[in-house]
Amino acid sequence: MFTGIVQARLAVSEILKKEDFASFVFDFSPALIEGLQIGASVAINGTCLTARTIDGLRVSFDAIGQTLKVTNLGTLNAGDIVNIERAAKFGDEIGGHALSGHVMDQIKVLEIIETTNNLVVWMERPDHLAPYLLNKGYVALNGCSLTIAEVEGGRFSVHLIPETRDVTTFGLIQPGDAINVEVDPQTQAVVDTVKQLITSPELLESLVGSLKAN
Repeated sequence: MFTGIVQARLAVSEILKKEDFASFVFDFSPALIEGLQIGASVAINGTCLTARTIDGLRVSFDAIGQTLKVTNLGTLNAGDIVNIERAAKFGDEIGGHALSGHVMDQIKVLEIIETTNNLVVWMERPDHLAPYLLNKGYVALNGCSLTIAEVEGGRFSVHLIPETRDVTTFGLIQPGDAINVEVDPQTQAVVDTVKQLITSPELLESLVGSLKAN
């Protein structure tokens, strides 16, 4: 599990590509690698990957074809900057919201409005994700836990403070960039349950009957 609080932005040191497969190599800082073991989960741009090798500060992660297709990891090149978050531990402070690291899709940056102390990013809100991207709801973008500020039809915005710009890749993004998105799992569960009740009269009748009985 992750919290969406990005711990570092880091350049990809090396990428080893094969057919429907890629290995990503990073040079972690001493603080970031502390306690990391082979098999541990790390979110890279919000995508949960498993540490395969650790050699000093150098760590590698493998990604299969489906991961490369669904996420923006498939378009990365050596030198590109990504967001990094180590898996949460029991007892850690949850500053963002609970994330699985299972990216649902990529969405594009439509517009960036930057001022001295604020960065507003407008992103597309595709139809298949729109029910989960709600005003003031949570969303994870490239692994960063954010609150949706505004929703306007086929787009939504997030507002970023200087700290978020400096620590994450949002300080580097440009219009047209593809961003990994994971919707809030609680919102998804509620929306999907309501959808199922609306489309299944029998299930709705059973639920109403159960509530009346109690």
